Amino acid sequence: MSAALRPATLFRAADRDICDAYLYLLGRLLVLRQEHLDILSGIEWNRLRHHEPGSQLTSSEAWIAVDETSSTLIEVPEIRGRYYTVHVVNPWGETVANINERTFSNRPSGRYALCLKDTRQPLPADTRRIDLPGRKAHVWIHVEHGGDLDEAEAIQRAFTMHTTGTPVVPATIGIPPFPNNDLPGVSAFDSALAVIAAERDINQGVDGAQAQVRLVAALASTDERVRIDRAIRQRSWGLRQVLYTSKNDWLASRLAGNYGANWLARTAANMFELWTNTKSEVAHFHAGAATPLDGSAAYVMRFDRDTLPHVRHFWSICVNGVTPRRPVLSSRSELQLGRRRALDLYFAPALPRGVPEQNWLPTPADQQYSLDWRSFGPDQDTATGRWFPPSLEKLSGR
Repeated sequence: MSAALRPATLFRAADRDICDAYLYLLGRLLVLRQEHLDILSGIEWNRLRHHEPGSQLTSSEAWIAVDETSSTLIEVPEIRGRYYTVHVVNPWGETVANINERTFSNRPSGRYALCLKDTRQPLPADTRRIDLPGRKAHVWIHVEHGGDLDEAEAIQRAFTMHTTGTPVVPATIGIPPFPNNDLPGVSAFDSALAVIAAERDINQGVDGAQAQVRLVAALASTDERVRIDRAIRQRSWGLRQVLYTSKNDWLASRLAGNYGANWLARTAANMFELWTNTKSEVAHFHAGAATPLDGSAAYVMRFDRDTLPHVRHFWSICVNGVTPRRPVLSSRSELQLGRRRALDLYFAPALPRGVPEQNWLPTPADQQYSLDWRSFGPDQDTATGRWFPPSLEKLSGR
């Protein structure tokens, strides 16, 4: 060990500095953990895996590998009248691109090439190039049902993917498996240098955090190891508070998809909502996450004409953690408007008296639950946090 790195001369990092380094590193480890899990499940590099349709969207995903001699081509079919996006994310959880008619309005369909940045490769004619900051990326493709599931699934399978060559896939860096309720301690630093070197962090302003990771990684191989582990495990991080802002009983992400120098918000997002898209694409709101809702009670959300949500595509609301008889209400539903085009939405285990059935979302009796609201293609007020869903008014229950 050089004199500069001898334990006697190493800076004795404060507990806060240790935890900051750990939380920066953890954001990358959470994505790396998902890479491990997906590879173990049989997902193949540069090949789409189609999932069973969800309540609102069909979804497909792929892990992408590119190098100096190979790119990954994605063929996007022509899609009209329904929400879709090809969401490209790097291994830090940062959105690199969305391919859809909003971001590529002059030609949203056709062939796109995901290429390693600063490489020169011949590409087929009429191919749009998207540069990746590193050799790996993850892709989610979402297509709205739009009232016709068969057609949505046909569109889903019309997306194709292939490589222009045979990329060398960098080995997945080995890390110990961990659940969210038992995060690694000082062992996170055993592979830290390889973890942060393998994929470049695309954000400015993180050099200090990376330097701190290197320092703590060096300390972790000394007699400071026990103290580092104790500092990590005893410090209260409040990651959910970092991630969310609140209004009207609803929580919303402060940042989503792109985080700039706010790596702490990115780590929180990777832990609680991995693969989060940008707020200009999808705005998420959560009710009952901190204080769960009572499944035996009846609630109502009241919109007047001036507070109705404005979206380019659609909004939806669903019950989390259960599968009720009709799991989603949305702007695609045949909702009944009241006087002056006001709208009331009801959440209850049984249809409340006098309530239009199409405005009712069943909830699990005798269980606690939460609600998810999503605005697809939100307006500026929603994307920037000025608009929130209205409060939930409790009508009955214990």
